[in-house]
Amino acid sequence: MTDPFSQLKLGPILMPNRFIRSGANEMMAHECLPTRSLLNFHRRLAAGGVGMTTLAYIAVSRDGRTFATQGVLSRESVPHYRAIADAVHAEGGRISGQITHAGSFVQHRQLSTKRAMSASGGLDQLGMMMGRFFQREMTARDMAGIRDEFVEAAKLAREAGFDAVEIHMGHGYLLNQFLSPLSNHRKDAYGGSAENRVRFPAEVAAAVKAAVGADMAVLAKINLFDGARKGATVEDAVVTATALEAVGVDMLVLSGGRNIESPWAIFHGPLPLDDMLALQPGFKSRMQFGLLKLMTPKNIRFTELYFLEAARRVRASVGCALGYVGGVISAQAARQILDEGFDAVVMARALVHDPALVNHFRQDPRYRSACDACNRCVAAMYTPAGTHCTQTGNAIPAEWNRIPAGAKTLA
Repeated sequence: MTDPFSQLKLGPILMPNRFIRSGANEMMAHECLPTRSLLNFHRRLAAGGVGMTTLAYIAVSRDGRTFATQGVLSRESVPHYRAIADAVHAEGGRISGQITHAGSFVQHRQLSTKRAMSASGGLDQLGMMMGRFFQREMTARDMAGIRDEFVEAAKLAREAGFDAVEIHMGHGYLLNQFLSPLSNHRKDAYGGSAENRVRFPAEVAAAVKAAVGADMAVLAKINLFDGARKGATVEDAVVTATALEAVGVDMLVLSGGRNIESPWAIFHGPLPLDDMLALQPGFKSRMQFGLLKLMTPKNIRFTELYFLEAARRVRASVGCALGYVGGVISAQAARQILDEGFDAVVMARALVHDPALVNHFRQDPRYRSACDACNRCVAAMYTPAGTHCTQTGNAIPAEWNRIPAGAKTLA
């Protein structure tokens, strides 16, 4: 049996234990800079025993943002991310930055180009709500530019003191737009078969690994399946995992689902759409959430370890380190994951509910989280305070969410 509190070597770094806080958007950035709220959110996770905490959804460029205020790795933001890294390290934890590009998954009007980029052209599902009716297929020059943006972001994360970067290849963002047949309809070497669709994401991972791999662990978050008709399958995930292992990725984090077509698959349960609509009123939101209500399966219910069967398929196919994400809420489940050959236990909602959960697991091997996967923390993400558990009321003061993380005072 693998001790969940044993150390784990990932590339050049050593984690103090096998628990990782999953990258899950905190909405704790203001004017593209990380805030004091984000610093405290991750500091208390490290104090609560998490071996490595992941700052979610940091854009590699301003055009790579989904949200207008989203954090961006830039020369200006480095000191503020450094403040967060220092706070996490002071509590004995490691810190990873999840770097991403939205592609066509853009919910603001500040693009520098007329059309958003994606694996393929065609209708822009989100853009049409803002007058951008079409997206454009990326060219070889576009791909080279985006690859370089990921590399530069990884270098800036290293400068900010991060121990790892996690390249986001799941949930419908740009790199997943290449991986998924739902969005990749290309006829060239980057489209068609699963082997072709993984080509560009693997090129990005290889470039990032070459640039920072001597100093930082390089992780990639991938979908086990899309959870939507005609989407990527577990068989596709095996191809993706094999290709990323070949270019030297230190760990794969195994998730699933797409933000537009199948968000319920990410959480294995329905979203609190009425709560989300109340926080984002207006015609666009009514349309968006109304469609989601119609699409959401009526019989889906949260179960612990809901991605396990699919994750086993990938575990049997590759030898690189794998982080399991998907419904771990008990110390017993965490031990099971490691006993089945996975290398790390990756959690999000249960740690939002209780940032000290890992310490509770350490103190009591029978401990079980009280998180009931109501998913209201997803709706709370859109409040001024950012992500928090609505049951425990552990929100960080909303005014801190407008103060840059590295500011000298709270004034």
